[in-house]
Amino acid sequence: MALLRNIFTGLLLILCASFVIRHHGWANYDQKKVLDYTGTIQSSVYENPHTSIQVTQDKKVWTVILAPVSRMEARGVTADMIKKGTSLRVVGYPHKTVKNEMRAERIFIDGTKYELR
Repeated sequence: MALLRNIFTGLLLILCASFVIRHHGWANYDQKKVLDYTGTIQSSVYENPHTSIQVTQDKKVWTVILAPVSRMEARGVTADMIKKGTSLRVVGYPHKTVKNEMRAERIFIDGTKYELR
Protein backbone atom coordinates (compact mmCIF):
# COMPACT_ATOMS: atom_id res chain seq x y z
CA MET A 1 0.00 0.00 0.00
CA ALA A 2 2.82 2.41 0.85
CA LEU A 3 4.46 1.67 -2.52
CA LEU A 4 1.24 2.51 -4.35
CA ARG A 5 0.87 5.73 -2.38
CA ASN A 6 4.49 6.71 -3.21
CA ILE A 7 3.95 6.00 -6.92
CA PHE A 8 0.73 8.00 -6.93
CA THR A 9 2.39 10.91 -5.12
CA GLY A 10 5.31 10.86 -7.56
CA LEU A 11 3.01 10.89 -10.57
CA LEU A 12 0.99 13.74 -9.08
CA LEU A 13 4.15 15.80 -8.53
CA ILE A 14 5.28 15.20 -12.13
CA LEU A 15 1.87 16.26 -13.44
CA CYS A 16 1.86 19.44 -11.35
CA ALA A 17 5.41 20.31 -12.40
CA SER A 18 4.51 19.98 -16.08
CA PHE A 19 1.79 22.64 -15.67
CA VAL A 20 4.12 24.99 -13.80
CA ILE A 21 6.77 24.71 -16.53
CA ARG A 22 4.21 25.50 -19.25
CA HIS A 23 2.60 28.41 -17.37
CA HIS A 24 3.41 31.92 -18.57
CA GLY A 25 3.74 34.44 -15.75
CA TRP A 26 2.24 37.82 -16.63
CA ALA A 27 5.10 39.68 -14.93
CA ASN A 28 7.28 38.67 -17.88
CA TYR A 29 5.34 40.95 -20.24
CA ASP A 30 6.04 44.67 -20.61
CA GLN A 31 2.73 46.40 -19.88
CA LYS A 32 4.25 49.77 -20.77
CA LYS A 33 4.56 48.80 -24.46
CA VAL A 34 1.20 48.15 -26.09
CA LEU A 35 1.20 46.20 -29.36
CA ASP A 36 -1.82 46.58 -31.64
CA TYR A 37 -1.83 44.91 -35.05
CA THR A 38 -3.88 42.86 -37.48
CA GLY A 39 -2.59 39.53 -38.71
CA THR A 40 -3.48 36.03 -39.89
CA ILE A 41 -3.47 32.95 -37.67
CA GLN A 42 -0.97 30.32 -38.85
CA SER A 43 -1.69 27.79 -36.08
CA SER A 44 -3.48 27.55 -32.76
CA VAL A 45 -3.41 25.47 -29.60
CA TYR A 46 -6.69 25.53 -27.68
CA GLU A 47 -5.67 23.95 -24.37
CA ASN A 48 -4.66 24.81 -20.82
CA PRO A 49 -2.82 26.38 -19.14
CA HIS A 50 -3.21 29.03 -21.89
CA THR A 51 -4.51 29.01 -25.42
CA SER A 52 -1.93 30.25 -27.92
CA ILE A 53 -1.77 31.17 -31.57
CA GLN A 54 0.94 31.87 -34.11
CA VAL A 55 0.07 35.05 -36.02
CA THR A 56 1.77 36.44 -39.12
CA GLN A 57 1.87 40.22 -39.40
CA ASP A 58 4.01 41.96 -42.05
CA LYS A 59 6.12 38.80 -42.62
CA LYS A 60 6.78 38.53 -38.87
CA VAL A 61 5.44 35.58 -36.88
CA TRP A 62 4.26 36.26 -33.34
CA THR A 63 3.48 33.72 -30.65
CA VAL A 64 0.41 35.16 -28.98
CA ILE A 65 -0.54 33.87 -25.54
CA LEU A 66 -4.28 34.04 -24.95
CA ALA A 67 -6.44 33.16 -21.92
CA PRO A 68 -7.06 29.68 -20.49
CA VAL A 69 -9.72 27.61 -22.28
CA SER A 70 -12.33 28.20 -19.57
CA ARG A 71 -11.98 31.99 -19.89
CA MET A 72 -11.92 31.82 -23.70
CA GLU A 73 -15.20 29.89 -23.63
CA ALA A 74 -16.70 32.25 -21.04
CA ARG A 75 -15.83 35.21 -23.30
CA GLY A 76 -17.37 33.43 -26.33
CA VAL A 77 -14.17 32.48 -28.18
CA THR A 78 -14.26 28.90 -29.47
CA ALA A 79 -11.47 26.83 -31.03
CA ASP A 80 -13.14 27.20 -34.46
CA MET A 81 -12.91 31.00 -34.21
CA ILE A 82 -9.12 30.95 -33.91
CA LYS A 83 -8.26 28.38 -36.56
CA LYS A 84 -5.60 28.70 -39.26
CA GLY A 85 -6.34 31.38 -41.84
CA THR A 86 -8.49 33.56 -39.57
CA SER A 87 -7.71 37.27 -39.69
CA LEU A 88 -7.80 39.06 -36.37
CA ARG A 89 -6.63 42.14 -34.53
CA VAL A 90 -4.53 41.59 -31.41
CA VAL A 91 -3.88 44.11 -28.62
CA GLY A 92 -1.43 43.13 -25.90
CA TYR A 93 2.05 43.34 -24.45
CA PRO A 94 5.42 42.00 -25.68
CA HIS A 95 7.43 39.52 -23.64
CA LYS A 96 10.36 41.21 -21.91
CA THR A 97 12.94 38.63 -23.03
CA VAL A 98 11.35 36.23 -25.54
CA LYS A 99 11.51 37.70 -29.03
CA ASN A 100 8.22 37.75 -30.99
CA GLU A 101 6.03 36.62 -28.09
CA MET A 102 3.19 38.63 -26.65
CA ARG A 103 0.30 38.28 -24.22
CA ALA A 104 -3.04 39.36 -25.65
CA GLU A 105 -5.33 41.55 -23.56
CA ARG A 106 -8.04 41.55 -26.22
CA ILE A 107 -8.64 40.24 -29.69
CA PHE A 108 -11.02 41.33 -32.43
CA ILE A 109 -12.52 38.70 -34.73
CA ASP A 110 -14.90 39.79 -37.51
CA GLY A 111 -15.14 43.20 -35.85
CA THR A 112 -16.19 41.80 -32.44
CA LYS A 113 -14.00 42.59 -29.43
CA TYR A 114 -13.19 39.82 -26.92
CA GLU A 115 -11.63 40.88 -23.61
CA LEU A 116 -9.35 38.10 -22.39
CA ARG A 117 -8.35 39.35 -18.97
